[in-house]
Amino acid sequence: MQTRSSVAAQNYAPLYFLASLGAGGLSVTFFMFLMFWVPHQGRPVPVFEDILSAFQTGSFAMQSAIIIAAVGIAGFTILNLKSLIWNLKQFTTFKKSDGYAKFAKSNAASTQLAMPLALAMSVNALFIVGLVFVPGLWDVIEYLFPVALIVFALIAAIALRMIASFIGDVLADGSFDETANGSFAQALPGFALAMVAVGMSAPAAMSTIKATVATSLILSTFIGVIATIYATLAIFAGILGMIRHGAAREVAPTLMITVPLMTVLGIMVLRQNHGLHTTFEVHAPPAETLMLTAKLLGVQFAFLGLGLAVLKVQGYWSDFVIGAKTSVGSYALVCPFVALSVMGHFFINKGLVGADVITKFGSGYWMLSAVAIAMQLIAIAMVFRLNRQHFSTAPVAAIPAE
Repeated sequence: MQTRSSVAAQNYAPLYFLASLGAGGLSVTFFMFLMFWVPHQGRPVPVFEDILSAFQTGSFAMQSAIIIAAVGIAGFTILNLKSLIWNLKQFTTFKKSDGYAKFAKSNAASTQLAMPLALAMSVNALFIVGLVFVPGLWDVIEYLFPVALIVFALIAAIALRMIASFIGDVLADGSFDETANGSFAQALPGFALAMVAVGMSAPAAMSTIKATVATSLILSTFIGVIATIYATLAIFAGILGMIRHGAAREVAPTLMITVPLMTVLGIMVLRQNHGLHTTFEVHAPPAETLMLTAKLLGVQFAFLGLGLAVLKVQGYWSDFVIGAKTSVGSYALVCPFVALSVMGHFFINKGLVGADVITKFGSGYWMLSAVAIAMQLIAIAMVFRLNRQHFSTAPVAAIPAE
């Protein structure tokens, strides 16, 4: 009797780690409800006690938002971890396969960096789960920051080792195929390092111990700078590749990788600025935060437009998202909408509200927040759609990543 397995299992590629990444990112979008709507006086983030108090004393709307946020965080974190574990098992098997040696010498070898990228996202998601669901966590939070920095440092080491292997085995060896570089897929290592950097920057925004804040600032800056340099070079190389040889259709969604990259690096800078303000007396006016988030959104919309234009011309949506075909690269479509939702909340609350441009919870506030929530809903719909396509057992015409 023939054994049936999912499309993803039959055509496994490391880019499937993006399925875990997208789910983890969605848990962050739900945390934005709590971050900016639940009062947390004296703390940079809301914790279990703040959320419980707001639920007990808040209006029906507040209670509804808290319930939706809690369910969303729990549900998508579970999906994130489930997908991560599945990918780690598949990736281990894949590395033992006959085709791995050829893969490791190809352009696609850089997609292995989706693994540390997903690992870093899962650590961030679990930290959010701890804040939201664990009573008394804030009482011991200072002990957890050094542990978190060590974990992120280990993930950074994995990522840097993979990057070194890729440079040695593919770039320095001369086996890199420039004709197949018509995308921003090679920026994925930079994205992975940026995700580590934003995790490393969390203690800078939350700790009250100077040594912890300083360590967080230094480590996150170090990794963030490397991420920025690597991603910038890869994006320029991808642009040249598209000009010379056209956009690579199977990984065309990576043309929007700059969107989540800007959100991750932007949050890193915001966290660092908060630490510099509270610990080192470096004070920046609210208007600077407004301009920073506005500039980040400007870059995001520019690359979002680029990606959507190319995908439309190539008929990518009709074939691989709405249609019956599958391509593992389609999971890269989730990240831009997650990132726009998160950055939208920061732009509204830290930028516009912080600079007294709009009133919090006013009509203008909710109109703009509705746009951020719309981006979140698009990402949710896409995750469910892609998971049905890729993890069903029905036979589907699949295109592996190259």
